Amino acid sequence: MINGEDRSILYEFIKLDMAIRSLQQDYSSLEKLKMSKIYIQIVEGLLKDIRNDFYNKKRALVKKNIAVVKWVKIDEYFSDVIIKTAGEDEVLRYANQALKAQVEELIHSRLNKCV
Repeated sequence: MINGEDRSILYEFIKLDMAIRSLQQDYSSLEKLKMSKIYIQIVEGLLKDIRNDFYNKKRALVKKNIAVVKWVKIDEYFSDVIIKTAGEDEVLRYANQALKAQVEELIHSRLNKCV
């Protein structure tokens, strides 16, 4: 069973992971923009900042013997995240739209720090 503090770290880890994936996916389309050098530089700075926090959260989870095994998309509304713990595996269900909104908020707040 994952306690509240560990669940909070895990949720932050999941949001950071999704932010990294989203930014990496959008990165290639930035080259088509007229001011691509500026946008690429901004996204690279964001990725560096987010990756740093991502690896810190991952290390904290590893110390507690917690790992994300895989994502399973249930339908367009929900996804399950399978978590391996020292005791037993757990499945956490997240609403896709809520998670997306949280990731957008995370990226927006990081962007405001950078600019």
